[in-house]
Amino acid sequence: MLPAACPRRAIVIGPAFNGHVDGAGACPPEATTVVGRTQTFSPRWIRHGERQRASPSPKPVRPRWYALCVESETVGWSRLTGPAPEAEVHHVVPSTKEAQRAELHKTIWRVANDLRGSVDGWDFKSYVLGMLFYRFISENLTAYLNAHERAAGRPGFDYAELSDAEAEFGRAETVAEKGFYILPSELFANVRRRAGADENLNETLERVFRHIEGSAVGADSEDDLKGLFDDFDVNSAKLGNTVARRNEKLVKLLDAIGDLELGRFEDHTIDAFGDAYEYLMQMYASSAGKSGGEFYTPQEVSELLARITVVGKTEVDKVYDPACGSGSLLLKFAKVLGRENVRRGFYGQEINLTTYNLARINMFLHDVNYEQFDLAHGDTLTDPAHWDDEPFEAIVSNPPYSIKWDGDANPLLINDLRFAPAGVLAPKSKADLAFTMHMLSWLAVDGTAAIVEFPGVLYRGGAERKIRKYLVDNNYVDTVIQLPPDLFFGTTIATCIIVLKKSKTDNAVLFIDASAEFVRAGNKNKLTGANQEKILDAFTAREDVEHFARLVPSAEIAGNDYNIAVSSYVEQKDTREPVDIVALNAEIAAIVARQAELRTQIDAIVADLEGDAAGHERNVQETHTASSEVQS
Repeated sequence: MLPAACPRRAIVIGPAFNGHVDGAGACPPEATTVVGRTQTFSPRWIRHGERQRASPSPKPVRPRWYALCVESETVGWSRLTGPAPEAEVHHVVPSTKEAQRAELHKTIWRVANDLRGSVDGWDFKSYVLGMLFYRFISENLTAYLNAHERAAGRPGFDYAELSDAEAEFGRAETVAEKGFYILPSELFANVRRRAGADENLNETLERVFRHIEGSAVGADSEDDLKGLFDDFDVNSAKLGNTVARRNEKLVKLLDAIGDLELGRFEDHTIDAFGDAYEYLMQMYASSAGKSGGEFYTPQEVSELLARITVVGKTEVDKVYDPACGSGSLLLKFAKVLGRENVRRGFYGQEINLTTYNLARINMFLHDVNYEQFDLAHGDTLTDPAHWDDEPFEAIVSNPPYSIKWDGDANPLLINDLRFAPAGVLAPKSKADLAFTMHMLSWLAVDGTAAIVEFPGVLYRGGAERKIRKYLVDNNYVDTVIQLPPDLFFGTTIATCIIVLKKSKTDNAVLFIDASAEFVRAGNKNKLTGANQEKILDAFTAREDVEHFARLVPSAEIAGNDYNIAVSSYVEQKDTREPVDIVALNAEIAAIVARQAELRTQIDAIVADLEGDAAGHERNVQETHTASSEVQS
């Protein structure tokens, strides 16, 4: 029978063997029980989208039946009383967005790890992410063409069932709209269906990818599609030492990605493809350590940056990230404002080719059409790609920390319109403030830039001090926010955010100490929604908050040698326990008096003991003398 404390609306029942409880899963509100197998079978996990049969165990075992009680976010196991429930398996389907997302994430990471075998996860990411992208554009195109034709009076139309010759009629129009074209025989679903019997699967996929990229040649989308599959090497030894082994791995990859429960493209209730891609990149970044941190900014930090730049706005003209990595920061604007409220699109530049490809794929997977984004490959500092597109109303970035750049070794840079106003270039060994000056230059008059910075830029001397002087004296620094440590992949340092504006209403800088605004999640710190709100509230109010925020006049900053470290202006709360000196002295005096009293008592006891010992010795001596006289 069920424990009385368990709400019947959300209960999962399963057997426990050797301390492990099976049968647990997310439960919809209408489900009351999910039971495992009887005592003569080994249990299996019940997963979303699966209905697994338990295999017989070597010998009968006696399970203990438990109930998993779920209410809000509280989960607990309670021992059941009475006989074990009837052996029966119920299909469990997560019913909320959060449950769907959690189930999807769990499945994706399991699949990614199972598939890679002995290949390093970081090296294998291009295959998993690339195949996910291939499935997405295939289903996206099919849904688009089906909807178009059915609306035109062909209710039974299915693009995937056409011959390639029949499909050619719509190529030009579709490329103009979607930016690419895939023939029916080369759609993910059709290639997957034939994959097991295709001895040349590696060549098939290579040809398909080449055709997809080639479909955009000569079109406006050519640059957006070119090279997207470059990192998906179907002939790499990472997949196997022989063609047969590689094809075997490719078949498994096709099946695994094809089996993911992403719903129908037309009606899935979460942004399934984009969500899956973001999750995989986060997990790969976490696993890769330092190299992962170079291309991925944690989502909660991305959201904070985006929200800072759009305070008081419901839409923006254009958004920009000069070191866009995988594009996650840019895409946060689509979630914060809505994609349609970024009127003229998403702009960015990335120096790493693989990461640049990831960013473009990320845009497509979040259903951002090629006409709505313009991402470039190259060095932003020495070869910026968007001269004709600036200024930008919202700029966000998490540029690489303290990297080397040409600096004053390149005589052209000191006259560059982006850097010249400060009168000095950032040091060749530390390009942080070069990125800052670049973003300030391309910021719109009514815009806001939010930049994650290495903490050293706030107080280091030399050229960096001169650049800070320029920024403060010209009233461009709006806010400096100290972030908690250990937020980012690959580093534990406590970074900061510098917010720049060109149209401030005061001549002061707001300093916010958010170093304690985090929760520990796994092996990293994380900004919760409540942490973000506290920071945003202080940013918006622009008022002093004891031990948290302080509005400092620019003159005071100048008097402090243009040091803009938050700790120089926001006094941290003294968490030491207050001490009552009078009471402490009285307590010490009482202890000393008690000590003297005890010493007196001890001395008396010792004296008594010494007296008894002396008397005993005299008695012994007298007895010995008397005995000697008797004998004589």
